[in-house]
Amino acid sequence: MGSLVLFLIVVGFSAFHFGSHPPSAIVYVDPERVDEIAPFNNPGVHKVEGKDWDYEVVFVALAFYYNPPEIEVPLGSKVKFIATTKDVVHGFQVAGTNINMILEPGYVSEYVTTVDKSGEYLILCNEYCGLGHATMTSMLKVVE
Repeated sequence: MGSLVLFLIVVGFSAFHFGSHPPSAIVYVDPERVDEIAPFNNPGVHKVEGKDWDYEVVFVALAFYYNPPEIEVPLGSKVKFIATTKDVVHGFQVAGTNINMILEPGYVSEYVTTVDKSGEYLILCNEYCGLGHATMTSMLKVVE
C-alpha cells in the first residue's frame, strides 16, 4: 500500500513539475466547425485587457501544421495559449520551456505562462499523428 501511495505522489508531482496539461473537459467545440467558433476562427496573437494575462495566443492544429505558423510576443508578457485540433490527437510543446499540452479533437487546451527569456522557440508536435508528424512545427519569437 505504501509503495502505491509513493508512486502516485511521484507521478502527481512529475505531472505538475514538468507541465503536463491534459485538455479540460469543461470546454468543448465541434471539431468539424472549429473555423467558425471563437476564438479559433481568428488564430494568432491577441492583446487583451482586464484579464490576468497580457496576450492570448490561439492555435489550431490540423494534419501536420499549426495555424498560425509563427507568432511573436513581447519579452516579459504573461501569455495564455489556447489550442485545439480538428482531426487527431496532437502534442503542443514549446522546446526549451515547460509549455506542453495534449490537443484532442474538440477539446480546448489552455496554458498560462510568463515569457521571460527572449529568443526563437520551436513549437512541435510531440504526439505521433501520422506520416507528416515530423514536419509539424511552428515558431514562437519572444522579442524585446
